[in-house]
Amino acid sequence: MKEKVRIVLTHKIPDKGLELLQDDFEVIILDSKESIQKQLFDILPTTHYLVPLLSVKIDDELIKRGFKLKGIANYAVGYNNIDIESTSRLGIPVTNTPDVLTNATADLTWSLILSVTRRIIEADKECRNPEFPGWAPEYMLGYELAGKTLGIVGMGRIGRAVAKRGIGFEMRVQYFSRSKVDNLQESIDAEFTPNFSEFLQSSDIISIHVPYTKETHHLISQNELNIMKKTAFLINTARGKVIDESALISALQKKSIAGAGLDVFYHEPKVPEELREMNNVVLTPHIGSATTEARDAMAVMVVENILALEKGKTPPNLIPEMKKERM
Repeated sequence: MKEKVRIVLTHKIPDKGLELLQDDFEVIILDSKESIQKQLFDILPTTHYLVPLLSVKIDDELIKRGFKLKGIANYAVGYNNIDIESTSRLGIPVTNTPDVLTNATADLTWSLILSVTRRIIEADKECRNPEFPGWAPEYMLGYELAGKTLGIVGMGRIGRAVAKRGIGFEMRVQYFSRSKVDNLQESIDAEFTPNFSEFLQSSDIISIHVPYTKETHHLISQNELNIMKKTAFLINTARGKVIDESALISALQKKSIAGAGLDVFYHEPKVPEELREMNNVVLTPHIGSATTEARDAMAVMVVENILALEKGKTPPNLIPEMKKERM
């Protein structure tokens, strides 16, 4: 009897994707109430395809136990949770889910921008307070966005989507990246600012949209925070470790910047108590892609990548490092 292809999911993904799997696949979803790492250690030797979340670390030790692994289909755009050197060495393809969460993340970015600049969370609490004092000329003052400068760090798909929305708010848009994006101004009126210090000094809102790498680790640290305007707001929907969290807390406490909107944190799911206590910080629990449309599309993409691998084809979303290897 032919062995069924075993697909192991560290967490359940939406049914839109699972419905695409035929009967000849054995789908196993790990118990979220138990240690995911321990379960993976036990089950990986008999696993053909692994579907982890970004929060699940897939290190060299685990990968070496995947004696039968044909592929790892990460349910995320990022894949810094996976030891890519190890998978490359062992010839295990890794895929991700790009593109489909662009609008969802851009929308959340703007939710954070508006919430922190207009003090929406504080205002909501005031309205729920039985002793709410009512309107006054200088009560709950925030910041207008029209005419201000939106600075985008990283002009990929999400960065561009955020920029387009910024233009709708009548903001001046500038961006910082490793190199100038060709033909960008034909679709988005955004100015390339190659000097990072000048970029930081001239931005009123700074929104981060870069992957987490050795190069972007603590891209925003004490020095960069000192350069920013005292009236500036820092928004992060990328990765927590792009910002030196301790330095950010200090800057917010000293009011050397005006506030922050954060969807990601240094040691997720842990959120520092100092951030939780601040009124000039808006916090969300890593929900950049948390729309029904985006999460369904991610699930379908994960399964399509697995199906392609099982047919011996190059999966549509093989990570860039491995595309280079196959060229």
